[in-house]
Amino acid sequence: METVRTEAAVHVPAETERGVKPRRKRKGGRWVPVLMVLPSFAAILVFVYGFIAWTGYVSLSNWNTLVKDLSFAGLSNFKFLFGDFRFQSDLRNTLMFTVLFIAATMAIGIFLAMMVDAKIKAEALFRNIFIFPMALSFVVTGVVWQWILNPSTGVNLILKSFGMTDPPKWYTSTEIVPGIAWGLIDFGLPLALIAVVIAAVWQMSGFTMAMYLAGLRAIPDELREAARMDGAAERQVFTRIILPQLRPVTVSVVIILGHISLKIFDLIFAMTGPGAMFLTDVPGVYMFETTFRGNHYAQGAAIAIIMLLFVSLLIVPYLFSSLKKEEG
Repeated sequence: METVRTEAAVHVPAETERGVKPRRKRKGGRWVPVLMVLPSFAAILVFVYGFIAWTGYVSLSNWNTLVKDLSFAGLSNFKFLFGDFRFQSDLRNTLMFTVLFIAATMAIGIFLAMMVDAKIKAEALFRNIFIFPMALSFVVTGVVWQWILNPSTGVNLILKSFGMTDPPKWYTSTEIVPGIAWGLIDFGLPLALIAVVIAAVWQMSGFTMAMYLAGLRAIPDELREAARMDGAAERQVFTRIILPQLRPVTVSVVIILGHISLKIFDLIFAMTGPGAMFLTDVPGVYMFETTFRGNHYAQGAAIAIIMLLFVSLLIVPYLFSSLKKEEG
């Protein structure tokens, strides 16, 4: 009886069949990505977080002259700021500017996005025109709008030609509405700040339009048509269908615009400066003048830390919510 030998099927790599030796993983290959990222990580660690730590250290010192003095002063610089008339004015101005800037930019941005999304002719032309101001720096915007809103020239000449005998004073106005006494200042809206808001909204409304336009283009047309077939009016389609779908875009827009408004410096410095009675002043301008003109380095560092905390209060919760969504 002939014995039949059965050989077990063995998987042979293609490289071995062709006489090529299989590749071996290089030792230490997993460290290559780490080494590539390490220089950037070290730079960020030193030039971002290291400088933040140094600023915090200086803010707790007595270094308020040209002579370096890093002796511990506790929270005295922060106490001085919150009891200072100018810094209280800065907090009021920042609050008013942030509210008006975000509200107006979002309203104009979503309106422009709805118009462009309506499949109008020359859509690309209008889209580029609205986005163009973003190509300019805030310094250029501030200088241009300073000319346009000059009380004796610019747009006021047009208003006078239409018979307005008392045109607005724009950024030279000293009125505060309603002007309720609060601490050392009058709480309300400084009318001079409206001119700065107009310039900022003009520059950033195109960005908001682009964000909302991308969100609108991501909403399926079937959702809108289904709502219309169910008898929903256009207002209900907008409030019940479109706005809820744009919620993620709205959150992103608020975070970005809020971040810009809380640390605004260049636009106001180029356009108005601190203004009369500090009616257009903001912490960024105060920090610059305190540190580099007054040589009060500890107080300037304290202002910088307070600005960092304000921005963190806006951004950190957003980052935590984003991380939770990714983990979920």
